[in-house]
Amino acid sequence: MDPTAGQLAAKLGIEILDPSPDHLVARMPVEGNRQVAGRLHGGATAALGETLGSLAAAAHAAGRGKIAVGVDLNATHHLSVRDGFVTATARPLHLGERLTTHEVAVEDEAGRRVATVRITNLLVERPAA
Repeated sequence: MDPTAGQLAAKLGIEILDPSPDHLVARMPVEGNRQVAGRLHGGATAALGETLGSLAAAAHAAGRGKIAVGVDLNATHHLSVRDGFVTATARPLHLGERLTTHEVAVEDEAGRRVATVRITNLLVERPAA
């Protein structure tokens, strides 16, 4: 587990697989992240998307001496998953001086899109230490 991903990511079992400059890939187990009907919890899916989008935005912000703070999150759930892992890939839609927007595609083990998450982050000055 990447310690920069945070405590919630650790609890959800999110594992960063490919932190390259143009995309960020991670996976998360369905086991332990199910809702009462036995399907992957939509909140866990949204948290996976927010984690990836926030990490990608933070990398962009760091190159400008800033930090990224989330201002908008949207998740559309396309189909349910009951077991295995989901894999998420975050790609930038906009990398600006003040805002970033990332789309995160979440897929099941068969490569079917489970959800699409979009996150926008505001880049702000790093607080004084």
